[in-house]
Amino acid sequence: MIKFKHLASTSLAGAIMLFATQALAIDEHYINEAAVVGGYDVVAYHTVGEPTEGSADFASEYQGATWHFASAENKALFDAEPAKYAPAYGGWCSAGASKGKKVPTLPELWTIVDGQLYLNSSPKAHNDLFLANTTEVIAKGESNWKQIFATPAGNL
Repeated sequence: MIKFKHLASTSLAGAIMLFATQALAIDEHYINEAAVVGGYDVVAYHTVGEPTEGSADFASEYQGATWHFASAENKALFDAEPAKYAPAYGGWCSAGASKGKKVPTLPELWTIVDGQLYLNSSPKAHNDLFLANTTEVIAKGESNWKQIFATPAGNL
């Protein structure tokens, strides 16, 4: 009986940790259509230079979230160096992060700065905020992200 209680408490603790990890991934990453960044291939922004839809046929798990890729090659690149290709702020809007918010993004509003992919939510956020004040927006986003990364978007 003691072994069973220990096993049950261990299993419960494991389940709680798994749930907490999954909740963190959902909060930390912008997930739409069951994948980060709506299933767009984050490697393709770097290699092709344009938004490219990924496929569930080429999926990876990273930080408790699902990522889709357009090819086995892009999946392999991501798997080898996920931090290199994962977008800033978990794929949430860069301009929004600079204001302490998590705002869903549009895949066509993107920029790569010093090898880092940044996404934005609207033409105004992208052009008038991010591109007009890139250094400031990134600095504020980085500072805010340390506080908001695991907070659900609806609580900000």
